Amino acid sequence: MSTRADWNADLYLRFEDERTRPSIDLIQRVKLDAPSRCIDLGCGPGNSTELVAARFPSAVTQGLDSSPDMIEKARKRLPKLEFVLADLENWSSAQPYDLIFANAVLQWIPDHAELFTRLVRSLAPGGVLAVQMPNNLSEPSHVSMAEVAADGAWAERLADAGKAKAPIGSFSDYRRWLAKAGCNTDLWQTTYVHALANHQAIVDWFMSTGLKPYIDPLPEADRALFLESYRERIAQAYPAEPDGRVLLRFPRLFILATKR
Repeated sequence: MSTRADWNADLYLRFEDERTRPSIDLIQRVKLDAPSRCIDLGCGPGNSTELVAARFPSAVTQGLDSSPDMIEKARKRLPKLEFVLADLENWSSAQPYDLIFANAVLQWIPDHAELFTRLVRSLAPGGVLAVQMPNNLSEPSHVSMAEVAADGAWAERLADAGKAKAPIGSFSDYRRWLAKAGCNTDLWQTTYVHALANHQAIVDWFMSTGLKPYIDPLPEADRALFLESYRERIAQAYPAEPDGRVLLRFPRLFILATKR
């Protein structure tokens, strides 16, 4: 994560309403009576941290992210909360949390069997690990990224770009790993359908997330060619509706793990 170009908070926030919906759905399912310490891992510009703080106003809520731009935006948005610039790949806490909230971040970190076990160790007994991860690598939006990467002068340079995201496990995988770590689990998947303005809006959406491993290594001219080729494939994969809008299907995996 630390070698990737910094995240663009302004571009990310262009679709804030759509990106925040999964956080709302996740935090509403967290059942804690009076948590004292909460942390939002991969907090981004603070939109998810704001939900955690509002849901549990008596708790001390922190946010953590590896992006300086995201942390700067989060601190401006929520000046009363503490935000920490840190890499999540090796994160743990000696002082346990009652809630560890991780919305759309853990898909960037490898070895989920080890990762989830490590996160549970930073939970207090009765605490909750609340996770949401995009599960869309088989969707046209992401298949098209890999196809464009393999079909151009940049193919060798981008040979490993598709490996930037960790493979998402099955329901059985996460239930098994978390049970071994001492947790009861609740798992589900939701497919959100976002009616975006046009095909370019799909490109813009993923430029701040899934496309980054593909376009960050490219010089400006090649980046423009890559994005144009990607937009052409998107136009074929997502036909426009009668009103001109385009429906982006976005499956997301949800995990609630309560430490016994």
